[in-house]
Amino acid sequence: MATYAKRRADLRKENKMTQEELTKLLKTPISVIGRYERDEMTFSIDLAKNITNHLQTTTGYLLLETENSNLFKYLAMLTRLSELEKMDSENKSQIISVVDSFIKAIKFKNIAAL
Repeated sequence: MATYAKRRADLRKENKMTQEELTKLLKTPISVIGRYERDEMTFSIDLAKNITNHLQTTTGYLLLETENSNLFKYLAMLTRLSELEKMDSENKSQIISVVDSFIKAIKFKNIAAL
């Protein structure tokens, strides 16, 4: 399992960004980025949000809450999930059932196309 530090360093490298480039974007000294990537210090929530914006990921991925770097990255999806959360359990179940049906139909369609 990746550590916080390894995940941050890997994301920076995947984005073809040097530590120097990231320090300019974050407006922080290069020594600080190095210390983050060696797990010698932790960062603030504000800095975590800033890092995720520049490394094109989510705080959940950065903080090891998920293995998918794009999960919940899209605001439109988060907005829909927030609306779903406000609904009573019966409506939630119905909507989830409809979404599940669409997902199954698309998967079947893709398999049939092979």
